Amino acid sequence: MARRKGIMSDRMKEEIAKELGFYDTVQQEGWGGIKARDAGNMVKRAIEIAQQNMNEKGNS
Repeated sequence: MARRKGIMSDRMKEEIAKELGFYDTVQQEGWGGIKARDAGNMVKRAIEIAQQNMNEKGNS
């Protein structure tokens, strides 16, 4: 089965991982080494960022 291309850029994922404090795990073990909770928190933060960007564009 082919893997789908991710929506988030690698840079964005790395920045969020640094912000949430598990980037060291990503560096040592790759993305497969993070906990499911961390992955969920990363998605939640990405959604928050997207919503903020949409609100800023709407208020421009």
